[in-house]
Amino acid sequence: MGDTTNILLIYTGGTIGMVKDYETGALRAFDFDDLMANIPELNQLDCQIDGVSFEEPIDSSNMNLHHWGSIATLIEENYQAYDGFVVLHGSDTMSYSGAALSFMLENLAKPVIFTGSQLPIGDLRTDAKENLITSIQIASLQENGQPVVQEVCLYFEYKLYRANRTTKLNAEHFEAFASMNYPPLAESGVHLKVNHAQLMKANGGQKPFRVLKSMDASVGILKLFPGMGQDFLKAVLNAPNIRALVLETYGAGNAPTDDWFLDELKKAIERGLHIINVTQCSGGSVAMGQYETSRSLKQLELVNGKDITTEAAVAKAMWLLGNGYSDDDFKSKFEATLRGEMN
Repeated sequence: MGDTTNILLIYTGGTIGMVKDYETGALRAFDFDDLMANIPELNQLDCQIDGVSFEEPIDSSNMNLHHWGSIATLIEENYQAYDGFVVLHGSDTMSYSGAALSFMLENLAKPVIFTGSQLPIGDLRTDAKENLITSIQIASLQENGQPVVQEVCLYFEYKLYRANRTTKLNAEHFEAFASMNYPPLAESGVHLKVNHAQLMKANGGQKPFRVLKSMDASVGILKLFPGMGQDFLKAVLNAPNIRALVLETYGAGNAPTDDWFLDELKKAIERGLHIINVTQCSGGSVAMGQYETSRSLKQLELVNGKDITTEAAVAKAMWLLGNGYSDDDFKSKFEATLRGEMN
């Protein structure tokens, strides 16, 4: 392929692709054919950049399993032709999409970088240019003919994160995302500093790249709160067609010790519902059995979500259910690290 790397930009929608019409003040969709004209700095990068867009770009609040499949398909169809992929995506659900794609893309040996912006690319104070330029630069990094990054990442405001470790924490700051339980993979300052020790090491391309797009949406989230009633809990646990529930517990995986609470969970588990214990704290890990208030959950054999984010837990559960893992395998498979999503 020579020295020039080939990068494919996949535009799904979101603020980064909007440009302000200065006559009307309205935002309109950005034409990627004008990309080089709007960001001449891209010409300084030694790479060939092509763009492909969703036929109808969407606000990321409308992101769903079908759209995840579309992103995965675009990567699958273009995997051999490109050295790296940059997915432009609205920030609101970017952590969910990044996590989902990390599971769908098995034996990935090339960079897939999600990025976006808080302000449109045509805005005077936009963060879009830096996010886009650095994402493309990171996607084009090579050492000894191999991509430096070989996993699904999220780049925002000078930091590259493993996508399935991220959470959107702020709706107003440029620094919108955090990865509370895993350090950044790279940091962009005067120099681009890659933290090589934190990167996933691909299998050297020995295992074939596979795209497993099947996802099962029969997953729910329940956040515990003081005063939660039995009827409400029962309604959630008995929701039609639900197969897995991400239970956001307190602190290190703690929950009420009331008999009725534990009985409802027990009945649901006996019916075959997978209940995954994750902490509702932004950072930290579930440690079932550490306190009296989590010992009962351990005895019920809840799935231990350890230090996984809620976003990654939802995506992982959907992916495991969608790819035919039996009910017997679900717990052991969930508690294993598949894509660096938990320690």
